[in-house]
Amino acid sequence: MTAQIISGTEIAKQIREEIKQEVAELKEKHNVVPGLVTVLVGEDPASQVYVGQKEKTSAALGIYSERHDLPADTSEADLLALIDKLNKDPKIHGILVQLPLPKHINETNVLFAIDPKKDVDGFHPVNVGKLMIGEPDYLPCTPHGIQQLLMRSGIETDGAEVVVVGRSNIVGKPIANILLQKQKGANATVTICHTHTRDISFHTKRADIIIAAAGKANAITADMVKEGVVIIDVGVNEIGKTAEGKRILVGDVDFEGVKEKARAITPVPGGVGPMTITMLMLNTLRAAKIKAGLI
Repeated sequence: MTAQIISGTEIAKQIREEIKQEVAELKEKHNVVPGLVTVLVGEDPASQVYVGQKEKTSAALGIYSERHDLPADTSEADLLALIDKLNKDPKIHGILVQLPLPKHINETNVLFAIDPKKDVDGFHPVNVGKLMIGEPDYLPCTPHGIQQLLMRSGIETDGAEVVVVGRSNIVGKPIANILLQKQKGANATVTICHTHTRDISFHTKRADIIIAAAGKANAITADMVKEGVVIIDVGVNEIGKTAEGKRILVGDVDFEGVKEKARAITPVPGGVGPMTITMLMLNTLRAAKIKAGLI
């Protein structure tokens, strides 16, 4: 069996073209320009790269963007004051505070301070609750990207046995909730496995779809999956560097071994990764439409 490679790079490109057209129409017909602000506290190199990618993508799609870079010693009170100001700014439809934050700042306090209507990450408890009852304003970016990868690759989730490996608030729990919903691109029977699951392979061997978000390199091996399984690998793990100093990245799934049994599989990199920023842009567009009363 030759596995279908699910390219997040290609699917993200399709969705970005759709967003770009919708942004242009929104501006032309309603004089509304979606606005996204990113707030970065400190100088974490990975966070700086990620924020830079968001700025570049916003510009390419016609989305207005602002960036606030704050020193690492910024107080929690000052950060909360900035968020309050951005909550009231009519140009801004989406607020994204880049995580992780310095240890002296309480992440929960910061995330809860963002206006739920501008919470384009989908982390505010109001938005988490809306997702739970099937009435979301915004779906969290990475899980929404996973759902789009499945739908746009022709993978049927209706009635499928889905096993999610990992229970984080960012990926594991929300993707399980998304795929449980009684709607298109969902309607699955979902099992969540985690570090205290006694026998993970018992569950993964019967899965039609495995979503691996464990944060451990090559945690899912060929002997743990059945023939014809669909694999969505969320993991990004650095296992070393090349002689030239380039990072060697692998997923949570042993790609070379599992692809011989899988019907379809995402690569790492180039699978789930490109979808996350794309879904952030989609949520920012949606936020602008909600504010304008168009949704």
